[in-house]
Amino acid sequence: MSVVTGTKINQLLASTDSSGLLFSKWLKQQGYSDQLQKRYRDSGWLSSLSQGVMYRTGSTLSAFAALASCNKQTGSRMRIAAHSALEYAGFNHYVPMGKPVLAVCLDTSAKRPSWMKDECFDVCFRPFHTNVFKVTETIEEDVKGGKLYISSPEQAFFECLLLAPKYYDYTDLYYIMEQLTTLRSDVVQRLLEKTGSYGVKRMFLYMAEKAGHYWLDELNPSRIELGTSKLQLVPGGVYISKYKITIPQSLNSYEG
Repeated sequence: MSVVTGTKINQLLASTDSSGLLFSKWLKQQGYSDQLQKRYRDSGWLSSLSQGVMYRTGSTLSAFAALASCNKQTGSRMRIAAHSALEYAGFNHYVPMGKPVLAVCLDTSAKRPSWMKDECFDVCFRPFHTNVFKVTETIEEDVKGGKLYISSPEQAFFECLLLAPKYYDYTDLYYIMEQLTTLRSDVVQRLLEKTGSYGVKRMFLYMAEKAGHYWLDELNPSRIELGTSKLQLVPGGVYISKYKITIPQSLNSYEG
């Protein structure tokens, strides 16, 4: 390897996260030609993960670092979402068995990226996308090698309700709702006004009322559209006339 080539690979390794990803198109924009990238792979510096995506040979890949590097290098805004964002913020009530699951909200209509190979990371990815949220409440964190986008706790809980009951049990989610004593009423108000799912909004309000959170009294119900039709969120449950939803018997009967 020439001195120039050695210097460039050293610069690359110093400026990126060892547990993140390297995207070929971005590397070319930084002055690393296809030929030079191939030389790095042939010499063992880099390994291919999927077409156009590489990582440092021998490194332990991190899902968070991969997301951050992807967001920076490709201009995407994939974010840590749903239960994963709640866990990131310190809200959780149980430790799941097996390999952790990372919920990731993709850009609208985007497909699961080919580099999201569960066996190569410290998590199993659960990517999803939705157009239900006209506004998103997101936290941004600058980390080595890129930028992380994380759903705020308010946004994250709405996402959990959106993915329930397929991925989340409503009663389990209520246990988390009980912890959400510090949600910001102005953020909740915006989400309730702009979210396009009546089921999500009604279940959120039902759970917040059941939990007795003070911030519920700070909301302006007159600006929240909840629809008028009855919604059966689960089969064979209990009908809650105030919110016109059918909920699980276990949730209805639970007393914290």
